[in-house]
Amino acid sequence: MNIPIYQVDAFTDTLFGGNPAAVCPLEDWLTDDLLQKIATENNLSETVYLVKHGKDFDIRWFTPATEVKLCGHATLASAYVLFNLLGFEGNEIHFHSKSGLLTVTKKEDGKYMLDFPANPPSPDPHPPKSICEGLGIDTAPVYKTDFDYMVVLQSQKVLEGLTPDFKILAQTPSRGVIVTAKGDEVDFVSRCFYPQSGIDEDPVTGSAHTILIPYWSGQLGKQKMKAIQLSKRRGYLDCELSGDRTYMSGKAVLFMKGTIEI
Repeated sequence: MNIPIYQVDAFTDTLFGGNPAAVCPLEDWLTDDLLQKIATENNLSETVYLVKHGKDFDIRWFTPATEVKLCGHATLASAYVLFNLLGFEGNEIHFHSKSGLLTVTKKEDGKYMLDFPANPPSPDPHPPKSICEGLGIDTAPVYKTDFDYMVVLQSQKVLEGLTPDFKILAQTPSRGVIVTAKGDEVDFVSRCFYPQSGIDEDPVTGSAHTILIPYWSGQLGKQKMKAIQLSKRRGYLDCELSGDRTYMSGKAVLFMKGTIEI
């Protein structure tokens, strides 16, 4: 069995920046066990699989350790492959996922806009002790969503200086922990830690911004914002809140294309 594979750096216009994703278009779905084994072998933050669904596509995402219900950067990478390498016609692609219908639009400025559901966080007055202990901080406001916990710090400098204990942080009962602060040069910044899902620090996390965008829109009183995810690779996002939807725009760069032989 031969499976095409493309590796794309998403939310960046620079090779070796942003977040790398492996994109694997399939004729039909493989077993879940095989999908997971391929993702584990790839050892990237996400391997994404696509199967044609009429004019649309079904989409699933796997980390090296588990399947996830939503992933932004790998969806952007998938759109990049379909538009630029697989001859998709038109400027809008619809993906059917475990988080509902997702849309990616190709923009005139070379960016790709993700249309994802908003996931506003709620304050958690009694968060797990593993969060602050794992982050190495005394206390901070903590919020919760269906996916992740979110911690709001007092400054970008404090966020940049975090050196988490991932063994402790992994004890948190969630997909992961997002840490955010108001940005010095952009509206807000973040870092995202997912040791529970096999990724200590994710370079750029689109799904986390479905949480961050509604939060910071409320805090800043703005619908349109710019954000940076402050990982070593860095990611740059144009963000917008529109009702119960979040829009995230960014660029992507092809690193590799090849074939998986099984």
